[in-house]
Amino acid sequence: MPVRNLDKIFHPQSVAIIGASHKATSVGHTVMRNLADASFPGAVYPVNPQYKKIGDTTCYESVASLPTVPDLAVVCTPGATVPDLVRECGDAGIMGLVVLSAGFRETGAKGRELEVELREAAEEYPGLRIIGPNCLGIMSPHSKLNASFGNTTPAPGRVAFISQSGALCTAVLDWALQEHIGFSHFVSLGNTIDVTIGDLIDYFATDDWTESLILYVESITEAREFLSAARAFARNKPIIAYKAGRFTESAEAAASHTGAMAGVDTVYEAAFNRAGIVRISEMTDMFDCAELLARQQTPKGPRLAIVTNAGGPGVMATDALLDRNGVLARLSKESIEKLNAQLPAAWSKSNPIDVLGDATPDRFANALKVVLDDPNVDAVLTVFAPQAISQPVAAAEAVIKVAKGSRKPILTSWMGGASMTGAIDLFNRSGIPTYAAPEQAVRAFMYLVSYARTREVLYETPREVPVGFPLNRGKLRGVFDTILSEGHDTLTESTSKALLESYEIPVAKPFVARSMDDAVSLARRVGYPVVLKVLSPDITHKTDVGGVELGLANETEVIESFHRIVNRAKDERPDADVQGVTVQRMITSPVGRELIVGARRDNVFGMVMLVGAGGTAAELFKDRALELPPLNERLARRMLESLKSWPLLDGYRGRPRVNVDRLIESLIRLSYLVADYPEIKELDVNPLLVTPEDVIALDARVILDHDMVLNPPRRFSHLAIRPYPEEYTKRVKLKDGRSVLLRPIKPEDEPMWHKLLASCSKESIWFRFRYLFKKSTHEMATRFCFIDYDREIAIVAEIEDENERQLVGVCRLVPDADRTNAEYGVLVSDSYQGQGLGSLLTDYCLDICTNWGIHTIVAETSPQNQRMLSIFANRGFTLDRNIGDDVVLGRKELVKEPEPVEVSSSLLR
Repeated sequence: MPVRNLDKIFHPQSVAIIGASHKATSVGHTVMRNLADASFPGAVYPVNPQYKKIGDTTCYESVASLPTVPDLAVVCTPGATVPDLVRECGDAGIMGLVVLSAGFRETGAKGRELEVELREAAEEYPGLRIIGPNCLGIMSPHSKLNASFGNTTPAPGRVAFISQSGALCTAVLDWALQEHIGFSHFVSLGNTIDVTIGDLIDYFATDDWTESLILYVESITEAREFLSAARAFARNKPIIAYKAGRFTESAEAAASHTGAMAGVDTVYEAAFNRAGIVRISEMTDMFDCAELLARQQTPKGPRLAIVTNAGGPGVMATDALLDRNGVLARLSKESIEKLNAQLPAAWSKSNPIDVLGDATPDRFANALKVVLDDPNVDAVLTVFAPQAISQPVAAAEAVIKVAKGSRKPILTSWMGGASMTGAIDLFNRSGIPTYAAPEQAVRAFMYLVSYARTREVLYETPREVPVGFPLNRGKLRGVFDTILSEGHDTLTESTSKALLESYEIPVAKPFVARSMDDAVSLARRVGYPVVLKVLSPDITHKTDVGGVELGLANETEVIESFHRIVNRAKDERPDADVQGVTVQRMITSPVGRELIVGARRDNVFGMVMLVGAGGTAAELFKDRALELPPLNERLARRMLESLKSWPLLDGYRGRPRVNVDRLIESLIRLSYLVADYPEIKELDVNPLLVTPEDVIALDARVILDHDMVLNPPRRFSHLAIRPYPEEYTKRVKLKDGRSVLLRPIKPEDEPMWHKLLASCSKESIWFRFRYLFKKSTHEMATRFCFIDYDREIAIVAEIEDENERQLVGVCRLVPDADRTNAEYGVLVSDSYQGQGLGSLLTDYCLDICTNWGIHTIVAETSPQNQRMLSIFANRGFTLDRNIGDDVVLGRKELVKEPEPVEVSSSLLR
């Protein structure tokens, strides 16, 4: 229930304070004072059996004695009392709680037991929402609510702040007060026994006051829900996150190269990137970003202009910008001519725009106005350094006046000390971000540019890669179960490669030789030169024990190598079961490259994919990229392009380019493999040889988790992102007998989706979208083709006509965050209307709604859309024609809500 009843917490009409007190040093007293100082307009009910009144306010003996049921209760009593108080609140019908009390899992074993008791108490009351325990509280300045024991109330603003650290909250509040920064909501999460970060992201996504979000994260628990919420939020609004604990060592030693290279922090980095979250690395950056987000629009692009009265600071700002891959805006000819006319002849003639040390406030303002009007400029940084005749306050006033007439972000850096205080205070009060140094301003600007870039990359249309599986995946599952029953944690190289080969990833086949004679015979069969590797289920890193010998050219070398490998392995690892060697053909390529590709299961985000520079030095160079499966063409390509060694793959200094398309396909196939088998704990292909012609796995290792065998997980629960839902694919027939494939939409469908819309008349477009457009755009397609399958689904109708695939219809289901209600829409190409396709799509969507447990489905259409109205009527929709003259609202109840039970006030007591 992600957002259910959260309005009770953030927009309450009345608040009870359980544990309210006269004592000035108590938490209960502080909460009472904060509610009063914030001018909370609703009723406030102190609850404490020790008092009849607190100040002028009547105090109540218990929750049951309250005159009405409050929306929110704030619990300020000792931890041991909280479970019973939660039951009292639940019995009274209170649906929102903020538990400030400490003494839970943060205190040790007894506290953990108490937290379990608290959780059990809360679960007795469906719909009861709790923030905390062990938190500072929450603030919603636009609702004049401060339900916390913080020392101040922030001003209303546009940025929501969520923190897992109460102490950090107080520091941010102090800073915000000084800088005149406002917040839409301010939340200290505490131990998060109920309301999670993901729930709050979902809630703030629909909040009119929240335009951006800042997170302080120490750990994530519900990774899938978190990423799903963050991806939805970041589609339209920026999320900035500081992740603490960047260098925490993994709790268990990694058994593979992939495990060693995919550390805890790098996985968080990959997850944040996939969700569109911009990660900041320093606390000062959090403040700087908050200032920019609170006061300016997000920049439309990376092109920054710098206006300064001193050359040195302008160069500093330029260095900081280019160091972070920013773009120094190139001024247009028209802007140069205007500046030539307005500025002294000695001005810089380019960006940075140096208006010189004797610049008057008017000169500063005129230059700024010209630069802001330049279409090649996305944002402007104004840098002011104190000069003998400078007027910092007057210059600031001039900048503020110009800023009021522009929609582009303006950042300021008035460098210096006491002489700049007046100007800085003016900027703060005027809502213009200001920074002590130009580098700080540039960093904040580039973080927001990073958001725009990440969002652009995430919604680039992937190219269709024909990845099909002719194999019987059910039969393969049975074979794999047999392997699992053997009880080995590490699969042999032969078995590991067989698994890869079943997903059509080319491998160098190894053959098992348990004796010297077997090795010689097999070497003759595969053809010289050959490679020998030690065969042992106990030896993971073969080269560490001298267990690999390459390029053996004849029988004598094979015999000698066999003895060396076996003897060395026994000497180095006397505990290991050395069973012989494997023999495989030596494969080399003078123009090929060795990569490592693999996957490992992270404790938080589940399976994580890795690609990097391979070979025995893979861990040394640490040139790698991580991504969460499932992969598509665009994501796989982005992984490769992010490698430092990408130029070597792309054809460096005249060398031939490797087969990147085949490599991308192999990465996608590997992502399917790890999605299908949650029992895989770690997987290594090292090296994967990539040549201009093909790819081939030269070595492979799969490590299993047998706990998954004993306790099979829910399907895809080992993945943080829901894969393509193939189970919703089926064939149907139209009235004329033509076969149509119904399946979920995917990003690769964007070109066909555009063609579908182009095939529809203006009337059909109006019936579906309720507005007209000349041409569909990529921005539109990102909303309809790039689907988070945990949140919504669109089913397309695909036909194949003269060997060309095309979409002829689509229906879309968008449930609310609680998955109780869903909106529905359908579009059918004009040439396929009247064939029953709209009915087929509607019925399929109704089946999906039933499968998801949706209570109510609603849809809008035009009064003139007789076909759709008929479909609604035939399926039991109620039609409301009173919404407006040009709209009919269809509604169908799929699950009846239980009848409300009236409870008398005496029963509550």
